[in-house]
Amino acid sequence: MVYDDPEGVQFAKAVSRLLGWMYFLAWSASFYPQPIANWYRKNTLGLAIDFPTLNVLGFSCYAVSTAAFLFSPTIRSQYAYRHPENPETTMRFNDFLFAAHGAVLCVIIYSQFFPKIWGFRVGAKQRASRPVLVIFWACVLALLFVVLLARFRGIDKGYNPDGWAWIDVIYTLGYVKLLTVVLKYIPQVWVNYKRKSTQGWSIYPMLLDFAGGWLSLGQLIIDSSLQNDWSGITGNPIKFGLGNVTIVFDIIFILQHYVLYRHPPKSLEDEDEEEDADSEREGLLSQRI
Repeated sequence: MVYDDPEGVQFAKAVSRLLGWMYFLAWSASFYPQPIANWYRKNTLGLAIDFPTLNVLGFSCYAVSTAAFLFSPTIRSQYAYRHPENPETTMRFNDFLFAAHGAVLCVIIYSQFFPKIWGFRVGAKQRASRPVLVIFWACVLALLFVVLLARFRGIDKGYNPDGWAWIDVIYTLGYVKLLTVVLKYIPQVWVNYKRKSTQGWSIYPMLLDFAGGWLSLGQLIIDSSLQNDWSGITGNPIKFGLGNVTIVFDIIFILQHYVLYRHPPKSLEDEDEEEDADSEREGLLSQRI
């Protein structure tokens, strides 16, 4: 095995670091094409607002969880206690940089749906859906509930890892991130399907996501192999699940853009103008009634 050979270990560690920074660059770069496209078009047509709504929540949670695993002595000691075979977490500094950078970019993209801030044209139906809002606030309440469990039901106010502990709060943040990854793509898939078009929505983030997903999984597998302990994956299920889910949805988006809706029947702008007109007519009708 590679971990029995000192030179092989050093080489594998170098490959792991390279993969880590490559996926960091790929995933970090994936945040830019869409807001830049919105800026040039001066509108957000074609982008489902549910996508950045869940992204803001997910990446905020991910940034906090990665920071805790890297910089909190309490969380690191509790992780080591629960994983005695291999007490070092597989979280890396590039994970934190990616999460923090992503959280900032997600806020910027979400803000583009507010004309008072950017002056962009926003579609009449580009409003967060009720299911997404329910999920958003349910996640917030779940996090608060786990915090209360650790604080009031945990041993030594959550500092003893034998019971409810602060590391469980950090794990919950990670699971919220994973949930948002699973759900955030669905509204965009639906918008593309409904319009039979991907105009106004950029494919480049998905291509970079696809590359980053494989690079992230590669780094995680190498790190776990070096430790000769696959609890590096079970102890870091968020990174493992994040890479897999991202790859699956990227394939769907690639098929939509390059195969299914390669020749859309009409432009998104024309369709949105019709939606705006319908909304205005409905508003006038309701006022008359």
